[in-house]
Amino acid sequence: MEMSLHKEKKVLKRKKKEKKQSLKVRLKKNWPFLIMLLIPLIFLIIFNYIPMYGVLIAFKKFSPGLGIMDSPWNNFEHFKVMFSDFMFIRAFKNTLWISILKIIIGFPAPILFAVALNEIRNVRFKKVNQIISYLPYFMSWVIVGAMVIEVFSPDRGVVNEIVKLFGGKPIHFLADEHWFVPVLIGTDIWKSIGYGAIVYLAAMTGVNPALYEAADLDGASRMQKIWNVTLPSIMPIILVMFILRLGSVLNAGFDQILNMYNPKVYGVADIIDTYVYRVGLENFNMDYATAVGLFKNIVGLVLVVGSNGIVKKLTNQSII
Repeated sequence: MEMSLHKEKKVLKRKKKEKKQSLKVRLKKNWPFLIMLLIPLIFLIIFNYIPMYGVLIAFKKFSPGLGIMDSPWNNFEHFKVMFSDFMFIRAFKNTLWISILKIIIGFPAPILFAVALNEIRNVRFKKVNQIISYLPYFMSWVIVGAMVIEVFSPDRGVVNEIVKLFGGKPIHFLADEHWFVPVLIGTDIWKSIGYGAIVYLAAMTGVNPALYEAADLDGASRMQKIWNVTLPSIMPIILVMFILRLGSVLNAGFDQILNMYNPKVYGVADIIDTYVYRVGLENFNMDYATAVGLFKNIVGLVLVVGSNGIVKKLTNQSII
C-alpha cells in the first residue's frame, strides 16, 4: 500500500515538472504573440478598467475641489431624479424605439446583402459591389452627416429636387419629426450594410459544398438552397451577432444623431447618449450624467446575459 502511494506521488511530481517545462517551452516559442497580446491588454486596463473607479461619482454629490473620494454620498439622489425627469424618460423611449427599428430593419439587411453577394457568379462584378458597399463604413459620421444634410436639403438637395420635379413641395426631412427617424434608419443601413456583411460572407465560405451538390441532385432551386442550406449553416453566427446587437440596444447611434439632429426633432431624436452629452459636458453636471450612463450600461449587461440564456435554451448556441 505504501509502495503504491509512493509511486503515485512520484508520478504526480513528474507530471508537474513536465507541465512546468512545457509551459516554459510554449512561452519561449510564442513570446512574440504574447507581446502582441500585451499591448491591447495594457490599453484595456488603462482606458477601460482604471477609470471605472470614476463610477463612484454617480452615488456622490461630486465636487471637483474635493475630488471623487472626498465628495459626500448622495443616497441615490441622482437615480431618483433620473426616473422623475421628463427629458430622461423621453430620451429613454426614443433610444428604445430607434434601437428596435434598427434591429428589425437594419439587422437583417447585411444578412440579405451577404446572401445576394454570395449568389453572384461573376467574380469581378462581385468584388466591385463589395468595394462600393464597404466604402461608406470608413467615412466618419461627420462626413456622412454633412452629405445627408446636403442631399436632403429643402433648398438644394437632390431628393427635394426630385420631389419638386413631380409637383410636390420641398420637405424639411431633418427638421420634421415624421421624417427624421426614417432618414436615420436608412442612412445607418447604407453606411454599415457592406461592412456588416463581411462576417456572414466569411461564414458562408465554411459551408460544406457537398450540401449544395446534394440539393442540386434533389432539384432544389436557388431560393430553396438559400433557405435550406445557406441560412441554416450560418445560423450560429447570426445568433451570436443578434445577442451582441441586443446588448447594445441602448446604443442608438450617438455619432450619427449628434451630427444630424437639431432642437426641432428632439422629441424623436434625443437619445440617452445625447442627453448625457448635454447634461454632462454642456451643463457640467458630471455626477448626474454618470448615473445615467451607469444605468444604461447595467441594462445592456442584463440584456446580453438574458438574451444569451434564452438563445442557449432554445438553440443550444451561446457566446458565454
